[in-house]
Amino acid sequence: MKKILMTFMLAAAFSVVFGAAFAAQYSAKDRVSAVGENLLSKNGIPASNIKFEVTSKSVDNSTFASDRTVSISTNDLKYAGNDNETAAVVANELGHIIAGHGSRSKLVSSITGSTSSTSDDLASGLVENYKNTKEEKEADVIAVNLMANAGYNPLAAIVVLTKQTSTYWDAIAGQPANAQRAMNIYDYSHYAYPNSVKSGYSCNEYKNFLAYANGILEERKDNSKAQKKLDKELQKYRKNSVSQISKFKTRGGMSGWDAVYGILNAQ
Repeated sequence: MKKILMTFMLAAAFSVVFGAAFAAQYSAKDRVSAVGENLLSKNGIPASNIKFEVTSKSVDNSTFASDRTVSISTNDLKYAGNDNETAAVVANELGHIIAGHGSRSKLVSSITGSTSSTSDDLASGLVENYKNTKEEKEADVIAVNLMANAGYNPLAAIVVLTKQTSTYWDAIAGQPANAQRAMNIYDYSHYAYPNSVKSGYSCNEYKNFLAYANGILEERKDNSKAQKKLDKELQKYRKNSVSQISKFKTRGGMSGWDAVYGILNAQ
C-alpha cells in the first residue's frame, strides 16, 4: 500500500512540475503568424501576401489595405496561454480590419480634422467610449466567426477578456473584467455556434464567468421582451458579420471603408 501511495505521489509531483514547465514554454508571440495564417486560410482569405507582427507599441491597423500587415499587441498576448487564446487575440484584430474601424477613423479625421475642445471633453469622452465599445463588440463577433470556422474554441475570447485586470467598477458590481463584451461573445456564440458553448472551456476564468453569466440568464427568463430584443440583435450580428467577411474577401482583402478611403485619396 505504501509503495502504491508513493508511486501516486511521485506521479502527481511529476505532473505538477512538468505540467507547469510545459505551460511556461508556451509563447503566444511565437504562435501569432501560424495561428493568424490558419485563421485566414480556413476562412477563405488568401494569406500569402499578409504578414503578422507583434508590437509593444499602440496597435494601429488602419494601413492594412496598403501594407498588408496585421499588428498584434504584446499586452493582449500576455493573456493567451494556448492557441485558442492566441487565436482570440489575433481574430479580434482581424475583426477590426474586416469591419474597417481604423480606416473609418482615419477617413473621418481627414475630412473633419480635430474638432474637440475643452468645453466638450466630457461629452466627447462619453461618445468615444460608446464608439469604442460598439466597435469592440463588432470585432468580437467577427472574431468568433473566424475562430469557429478555423477550428478554434470561440469561448477562448471570453477567457482572454476576463483574465485581464478588473476595474474598480467591476469589483463593486461583482462582475469579471470586460463583462459586457464577454457576455456579448457568450450570447453570440450560443446563438451561432451552440455546440461550442455546450462543450465549454476548461479553466477557472471561464467557470467564474459562467457564475456571473448564469445570474443574467436567470433574470432573462422573466423578461420575454428583453429576450426577443436580444434575439433580434443576435440575428443582425450574424447577418452583418458574415456579410462583412464575405465582402472583405470579394474586395481582395479590403473593408468598405478602405475602398472609400482609397477612392477619395486617388482623386
